[in-house]
Amino acid sequence: MKNMAKTGFGGGCHWCTEAVFQSLKGVVEVEQGYIASDGEYSAFSEGIIVTYDPEIIPLETLIEIHLLTHKSTSSHSFREKYRSAVYFLNPKDAEKSEEAISKLQKDFKKKIITQILPYKNFKASRDSLQDYYLKNPEKPFCKKYIHPKLQLLQREFSNDFTGNKL
Repeated sequence: MKNMAKTGFGGGCHWCTEAVFQSLKGVVEVEQGYIASDGEYSAFSEGIIVTYDPEIIPLETLIEIHLLTHKSTSSHSFREKYRSAVYFLNPKDAEKSEEAISKLQKDFKKKIITQILPYKNFKASRDSLQDYYLKNPEKPFCKKYIHPKLQLLQREFSNDFTGNKL
């Protein structure tokens, strides 16, 4: 593959996050599972690793989509399981991520709590959970939680949405 880039995202259920990023042009792979950083964030939290073509979809757009498709301003009680984060694999992406979140803050009423963290480790979900939405689009969970996120993408990011996931 040509100049592909990778980044990690955590926020809500990894089934939802996986489905969101699988529906984007320029995303070539989404690995669903559990991500860990370092220090106080070394425990695994649900998340995904996204491999993408930055010439088709830039990191800043991926971050904007991530912020809009999970509770990026909420410090709810499940934050250890669903850590709101952008995990950088390339140190240059840390600065880009900080700038993107800072720039997007004006579009949110509450403070964005999404952290920029170094990626340290990943553990894939079991096979039965991989591609959850693609295998189960009619399940009640998917209809209740994933469909609205994909509808938002279709509405707000139509140029980046593949259009074949609903």
